[in-house]
Order: sequence, then C-alpha cells, then structure tokens
Amino acid sequence: MWHFMEHRRLDEQLVNVHAIGVTSWLLIDVGRFFFGQPGSPDRMGHGWRKLLFLAFGIVTGYIAGTLVSDAYSGRSTWALLRQAPDAFLSLAGLSLLIGSAIVYFFYTRGELQYHRAQAEAAHREALETQLKLLESQLEPHMLFNTLANLRALIALDPPRAQAMLDRMIAFLRATLNASRTELHPLRLEFERLADYLELMRIRMGDRLATRLELPPACAGLPVPPLLLQPLVENAIKHGLEPCVDGGRVEVSAALDGDRLVLRVRDTGVGLPHPTPAADGDGFGLDQVRRRLSTMYGGRATLRLVPADDAAGGTLAEIRLPLSPTPPEA
Repeated sequence: MWHFMEHRRLDEQLVNVHAIGVTSWLLIDVGRFFFGQPGSPDRMGHGWRKLLFLAFGIVTGYIAGTLVSDAYSGRSTWALLRQAPDAFLSLAGLSLLIGSAIVYFFYTRGELQYHRAQAEAAHREALETQLKLLESQLEPHMLFNTLANLRALIALDPPRAQAMLDRMIAFLRATLNASRTELHPLRLEFERLADYLELMRIRMGDRLATRLELPPACAGLPVPPLLLQPLVENAIKHGLEPCVDGGRVEVSAALDGDRLVLRVRDTGVGLPHPTPAADGDGFGLDQVRRRLSTMYGGRATLRLVPADDAAGGTLAEIRLPLSPTPPEA
C-alpha cells in the first residue's frame, strides 16, 4: 500500500483526499435536504436510518471520489486489486476504518442533538400545559367574584347591575380570546385591566379611582395573559374595600435595563410588614407566582410591600425579562 502511495505525486494525493471528502460531504449534506427527515434536527432521521444514510454517503463518496482522483492522475486504483491485492485490501480497510470513525462521530453527535431536541420539546409542552392549567383555574376564580358582586348589586341598583353585566360580557369575550395564546402584548393586558376596573367602578362608584400608565416603549412587550389582573383584584378586595372612602388603584409599566417592571399600587389599608415574594396567601397571588416561575424560572420576581409614601397602601411589583426565552450560553 505504501509503495503505491509513494509513487503518487503530492498533488495527486491531495486531489484524492479532497475528492473523496468533498464528494462524501456533498452526498450527505445535499442529500439530507432532499431525502432527509424534516422532523429531525439535522434532517438525517434517527437510529438505524441515520446510520444507513451516513454509511451510504461515505461509501458512495469514496467510490465517486476515487474515480475523480483516477481521472486526474491517469492511474487506476482498481488496477491495484489485480496487481497487489494485499495492498488494495489494506488501503480499502484503512479507508473503511476512517469512514467508520467519521460515521460514528456524526451519528453520535446527531443522536445527542435528537435526544436534546426531544427533551426540550417535552419540557416546552409540559410548561405550556401547566400554564394553561393555571390560567384555567384563575379565570373561574375571577368570574365567581364578579358574579357574587353582580348578585348583590341587582337588589340594590338594577340599572347599574345591567351596565355591569354588559361590561362583564365584553370582558369575558376578550378574556376568552387572550386565553388561547401563551403570550400577548402588554397593551392588551392593560386594555383588559381597563375593562375589569370599569366593572369594579360600576359596583364601587366614587369609592374607586384608577390610573393606568403604559409607556409606548412597553406596549408591545410580550407578557402572559391575566398576569396583572389578580394583583389588581387583590388590591381592590384587600386594600380598598375595607376602607369606607375607598381609594385609588394605579397600574404602571417601565423599563429598567433588560427588565420590564410592572407595578400595581393601591392606597388602601396597606400591609403591616413587608411580604417577601415567597410568602403571603391568596389564590390570585399564588397563581401569579407559579406562572412566573413556570414561564421565566428564577429570572422573574414578585414582591408585595407597603407603599413608602404618605398615601399609604400596598405595592405589588413584578420584574421579568423582556423575553421568556433565556439567552443561549
């Protein structure tokens, strides 16, 4: 074998190596886009199909590349089989050994990518299922509270009850549309909050004042549906309703570097002590924490603290990344 290789010029050896390598690469890389499996990360399929695909590409590439090399050099590699069978078998064995190593490398790397993609898909599906479950639990909770308020208002003020019912129908229609998406623009979240606060204003009258502040730079940022409503509901129920004169609910959004900061503040009875994000009770707050954890992991926080100005009340603050997808390392 070495005697055969020694009689080849350097350019002939280079052409031989590159012809085989490039031909094998073209057969594998181009062929996978025409005959590969679309669902596979590298379109080569999975398991034995991928193994056969790689083996076919390398063996066929070796034969085609050898023909190109022989045409360039004017020699016949196949004549070596007749002249020196042992040398030919040694050369073929070495080529098969190198080809097998290449097949094994690409096969194991592709299998790793395949299983990683499968694990990521299963993880995403589990997260989406959990988010839908949490949202499906949250919407009836809000609905029951609103219906209880509506029942009380019917006996006291039928016209206001009718207006509240109309608002609730519009609100539930918007809620149904939003529940079909995993994320929606913050603008839509604020629009739904405005509808909800109108519902509460019909019931509470002058006891409820509201202010919504949404800068244009934040309006299109994606957030989970129904993220802020439980905080607003909590502010009204536990902050303003115990006060004879009611109070004000303020909802605002702001950018802080690569973070979106969402605040819900009320001027109600307030909290006696700061409540860390992991503490506190209440169905709505628990759902917000769990949804943040499911969607953003440890990159999002919720804290509930007493407001630090003369108006008093409570401040709920959410800090979350601008995108739910963590940056790649």
